[in-house]
Amino acid sequence: MNIKFVGGFLLAAALLMPAFSYAADTSTDTTGEYLDDATITTKVKASFAKDKWVQGRDISVRTDHGVVDLTGTVESTKESDRATALATKIKAVKAVHNNLKINPN
Repeated sequence: MNIKFVGGFLLAAALLMPAFSYAADTSTDTTGEYLDDATITTKVKASFAKDKWVQGRDISVRTDHGVVDLTGTVESTKESDRATALATKIKAVKAVHNNLKINPN
């Protein structure tokens, strides 16, 4: 085997390695983070379903890196505050962004 050929091959491989590494890692989310966020969202929605103040309200829940975003419409400030309190109690929730609108009936 030719030493120049092997050396050239190793050099080419070393130069191309960073390009392949970068292309493979297009996201900073890991599967564990995604599952944790999905679990948090499910737990928040379940707590809403069990609560008489927010049960059946038009509240969307989205979780990203442990931060819960609440959007939708509720009937009162009390319901909005209750939704925030329920979401905050869920384990692994880092913060809650309450973007709920009060329906002005």
